[in-house]
Amino acid sequence: MKKISKLIALLLAAFMVCGLLAGCSGSGSADNATSTPTEASQATEESKTEETPAATEESKAEETPAATEESTPAETTGDVTDLPRNETLYFGGLQWGTVNAWNPIGANQNNFAIAGSPQGSRTVMFETLYMYDFLSGKLYPLLADGDYTWNDDMTELTFKIKEAAKWSDGTPVTAADVAKTFEASVAIGNGTGTTYGAYIDSIEADGLTGVIKLAKTEEGGPKNPLLAIDYLTGVYVAQAAWIDTMMARNNNDPVACLNDKAEDVPYSGPYGRLYDDDQKLVLVRNDNYWGQDASMWGSLPVPKYLAHAMYADNAATETAFKAGQIDVNQQFLPNIQNLWLKDGLPISTFYDEEPYGVCLTMPTAWYNMNIPVLKENPALRKAIAMAVDYPSIIANAMTNQSPSFEDVPRSLMNPTEGEQALYDHDAVKDLQWAGNDIEGAKALLDEAGIVDTDGDGYREWNGEKISLNACCPNGWSDWQAAMEIVAAAGENIGIEITTLYPEWSIYQTVFTMHDQTEYQIFMYSPSAASPSNPWMRCMMFMSSSFVGIDNNWSGNWGQYVNEEADEILNKIPTISDEAELKAAYTRLTEIYLTEVPSFSLMYRPAAFDAVNETVWTNFPSADDGRNITPYNCVSGYAIRALYELELVD
Repeated sequence: MKKISKLIALLLAAFMVCGLLAGCSGSGSADNATSTPTEASQATEESKTEETPAATEESKAEETPAATEESTPAETTGDVTDLPRNETLYFGGLQWGTVNAWNPIGANQNNFAIAGSPQGSRTVMFETLYMYDFLSGKLYPLLADGDYTWNDDMTELTFKIKEAAKWSDGTPVTAADVAKTFEASVAIGNGTGTTYGAYIDSIEADGLTGVIKLAKTEEGGPKNPLLAIDYLTGVYVAQAAWIDTMMARNNNDPVACLNDKAEDVPYSGPYGRLYDDDQKLVLVRNDNYWGQDASMWGSLPVPKYLAHAMYADNAATETAFKAGQIDVNQQFLPNIQNLWLKDGLPISTFYDEEPYGVCLTMPTAWYNMNIPVLKENPALRKAIAMAVDYPSIIANAMTNQSPSFEDVPRSLMNPTEGEQALYDHDAVKDLQWAGNDIEGAKALLDEAGIVDTDGDGYREWNGEKISLNACCPNGWSDWQAAMEIVAAAGENIGIEITTLYPEWSIYQTVFTMHDQTEYQIFMYSPSAASPSNPWMRCMMFMSSSFVGIDNNWSGNWGQYVNEEADEILNKIPTISDEAELKAAYTRLTEIYLTEVPSFSLMYRPAAFDAVNETVWTNFPSADDGRNITPYNCVSGYAIRALYELELVD
């Protein structure tokens, strides 16, 4: 069991500092969201960014799928209130509220089993062509057979489906399923259709072979080959025959199709639906799963059941995790090291030391460019950002589960070595800031003529006191702590900034509207990791392609426009020369640090991933030599962990 052998020595040596804040949000992203975030103040950000609030439903205790010869075992009709503990892997922080649907091409699932994302779709039930490993940047074949190939001008990507791949009803998975999934997604306008429809012309199928045909530029080249790679890891393959049935029963009405509950849906993954209600969701292993073929995993995953209870709040989840009722927990826990150093619990994280997880995303404060004083004054935007006390955010809101901006100077890149190598650090050194530069911020404002003329302690612009708000959802306590520190920075430099914490149900419907003015500085996170990053993240920070779009979960929530940045962003997907690519990212970083349309407040894991080894062990860790992604055992290449778990002796 990890860390247990170290506990006595560490307990004697450690001096504990109690956590100041109870955190509640994890760290995911908008990604290519196939649905929208969840409405629950205690929910982790990782679950919020990919799921929607649950509708009030009657208990589904008896709404279990009909057994099939190939898939659903006899336990479907059994009592699941007491699952065998030595056969069940319990999760926390990934499901907040009743499941809405089981529809792989729908919307508003609020379903632990269904969360599509280029950084690592959860493939326990529905599968993608490839799995993404954000540790190495590699793509591993899942439904796909071997590597994909490009034609000479990168306008066509060819893949092949494994011969062994089967649906839970025993029929083969084919390239026609991939093609139909894309065709239907465009037709009904789900997240896949809206994200990729402008960049993929079609997907053509011939038996097990499929060809993704990309949209072309006026010059005949591909519009965006990077997004085609994201498609391979971020989009579930649904069964073509089922799609036809589902669309027919909904008379091809897009809204009805998006909201179809899909309780009859076949799946290709290792687990299927056993039971769900407003208290618990349970998946059961399909012992006929095709992935036990030698061409894939060669065995079945170890746990027979995957289960997730619906906890009332973050505190209840933490209590259950400490008690060993949760094995894998996607939850920010302040001072998490105290759980093993002080409390002696068999709890561990991917890294033994700070920051404990792999930090890939950057929760960010966005300036609303619909506000004239913010739009017209880059000096004001940069001054506020320079004055913020980032060390306090990292120490208090994150309890040091983040690198500092001294260690990893700010740019458009996450703190991984690969991304940090993609821009010229010396070229932008003079533009960077680490925070707490009160005098520098004041000087910048003075130089811009933004001064206090009436002696009330606050600066004016166009004859009026500058008064702003800093916002994030109520209950996201670590984010709220960050916004309080932003407000304090304003006070220190003569800018009135008040905090505002609307409920998530309100917040999500306002800042995603392109013309809102109620929120002036607000928090949200760009994409954590995907095969197309850092380009996709740069798009989310700076691309005007998101400007003027309502219901925008995709990026540039502040409505920033810069023509030069757009030109560079449009060019990057076609650049193959490393030096040219580095120059492009360096110039983007220069623009960003000069214009400051937003500013990141911390680095953060793509998902918090802590485990309790009371029942199960052999979870991934940084020093075990297996290089399994720490992503809750269910997302992207992290699912490999399910095949290597062991019971504690």
